[in-house]
Parts: sequence; structure tokens; C-alpha cells
Amino acid sequence: MPELERRLAVSGHLARLEESRTRPGSWTLTVDGTPQSHVDLEQPEWLGFEYVRRIGHAIDLVREEGRPITALHLGGGAFTLPRYVIATRPGSRQQVIELESDLVDLVRANLPFPRGAQVRVRHGDAREVLAKLPAGLDGAVDIAVVDIFSGARTPAHVTSAEFHGLVSPRLAPGGIVVVNVADGAGLAFARSQAATLSHVYAHVALAADTGMLKGRRFGNVVMYASHDPLPFAGLPRRLASDPAPAKLVDGDELARFIAGAPVVTDATAVPSPPPARSVFLSRP
Repeated sequence: MPELERRLAVSGHLARLEESRTRPGSWTLTVDGTPQSHVDLEQPEWLGFEYVRRIGHAIDLVREEGRPITALHLGGGAFTLPRYVIATRPGSRQQVIELESDLVDLVRANLPFPRGAQVRVRHGDAREVLAKLPAGLDGAVDIAVVDIFSGARTPAHVTSAEFHGLVSPRLAPGGIVVVNVADGAGLAFARSQAATLSHVYAHVALAADTGMLKGRRFGNVVMYASHDPLPFAGLPRRLASDPAPAKLVDGDELARFIAGAPVVTDATAVPSPPPARSVFLSRP
């Protein structure tokens, strides 16, 4: 088997793939010691990280079960969610934008896609490549996943209203953008991200466990946004029945969560806060 770790040329971070000792065919990608992705080659429809499961629910609900979709993934990692779409929605068309070509090479060498998968990988900065995507994707994307990290932090330039102004026109009617937000005590960054999405999109909701919502620990808040009503009647039940239960926040409760937090612009954007070195953002 090819090498299992590589120093990434753009960021300088060390990417490493580790196979589970108890679950053969199950792999975790870490970047600079932070778990970024979990892949089960035998069961790609099984999502190990709790925040990824919450993204997976949006993929399940955006269209009728099993119907092929057009998906756009900003941030590739180990391609966990593109594999999930391949497994659950055969025939889907997918675009992945990933800055680190070395990471793509490492993952593809060790964890290849199934034969015939319709996944186009585009290399480069997510914001720059997003602005240059084919016009055929305008108004055509059913699900857009924004899960961009450099190490353990989201870069500032992909957190602003101007950035989402580039994502927004790509959505099909009923399409959903899903954003993975990492934050800690006080949730100031997450609140501003919710305010920013609410500025760009008519309908916004988020999912997190109650400990996160109370600002008790560092972790992930998954945010959903659309120009149209979110098809989430069944989502609270799905979130509550997950191995790590979560709560859906929308409507008046979301307004209280935002509570006057500022909309992020290119002029005010900052990276997401760093976790303590001992903190894992997610665990399989």
C-alpha cells in the first residue's frame, strides 16, 4: 500500500491516514493531529463523526430518497460525504474543491472511489475556484457542503457574506447549503456565522448538542441555509436518535441564538477560533 502520511505543500500540515484496529476498512484522516474525516470503505453510508451525520441528514432530506442529486463540496478531506452520496444516491453528479493537491493524492492512492463514480475534483482555493465554476452549475446544485479547514481552523475568507454570495446563486430551487462551524465557549463565532447566513438566505437552521448550544465546550455546529423552506419536518427525530443526539434550532429560537451578532463581511472576517491542542473536533 502507498504511504499513509504526507506533508502538505500549501499549508505545511502533516496529513495522516490511520486504519482502525477494531474495524478493518475503516479509516481516519488527521491533519496536524486534528481528526478531519472518517471513511468506512465497506459501509460508506455509515458516517462516524457526529457532525458529519448531521450533514448527511440534509443530504437525505434535500430530495426524495435515492434520487440522484448535484452536489458541491467545498473542502475534500477524505471524501467521506461524496462517498456517502455515491452510496445513497447512485447516479449523482458531484464537484469537490480542495486546496491541497497532496491530500487528494494521498487519499486517492489509499482510499479510491468506487469505479464509475461521477466525482470531479477541482484543485485550488475554494473561493477562487467557486467563482470560476461552469455556468451550468448556476441554479443547479441541490446540496452545497462548506467544510473548509486549514488544520483545525476555518480560514477567514470563506466565512463572509461576500463568500456566501458566490455560493448562493449555485443553489437549485429547494437546494441547501450546509456549513460546518467550529467554535468554543460563548459561541461568538457561530452566532456571527448564523447571522451571516440569515443575511444571505431566507431560511436558516442549525444543529448541535445541548452542551455546545450552552457554550460549554469546543465542538461543531452544523448550519443549514436555503432560499426556500427547509424540508426538515423529520430532522428533529433523526437528530434525537443519533448516537450523539443533537437539537434543531430554527425560528424564534434561532433569532435568540443570533441575538444581534454581527454579519461577517470581508472587512471584518476572522478565522474560526483554535481548539486547545488536547481537543478533538469529532470522534468516530
